[in-house]
Amino acid sequence: QVQLVESGGGLVQPGGSLRLSCTTSGITFRIHTMGWYAQGPGTQRELVAAITSSGRDNYADSVKDRFTISRDNTKNTVYLQMNSLKPEDTAVYYCNVGLDWASSNPGAYWGQGTQVTVSS
Repeated sequence: QVQLVESGGGLVQPGGSLRLSCTTSGITFRIHTMGWYAQGPGTQRELVAAITSSGRDNYADSVKDRFTISRDNTKNTVYLQMNSLKPEDTAVYYCNVGLDWASSNPGAYWGQGTQVTVSS
């Protein structure tokens, strides 16, 4: 059974940092592109960051130079380091396996989501 479990969200003030984690099971983690989507209040779910099986990373323009995606293939885990957080980053962040960056199309499997709230 495929399972993706996110953690690390919470309430943080503008300018603060969070580190999200997504731990997977039921997949051969090392062969997949992994990524994070964000869905804010009343918005569509949008691709924020992705990392390929070889470690190449890509980002939405809105988070470039602030967020860093990484992966640990020994732990079947993908991370999102979020720095210099802004109120507009407030969203539920979802981990996804097998997405395609060029099209922003997700793979079939999602985590349950973790809430990030940036507020003063």
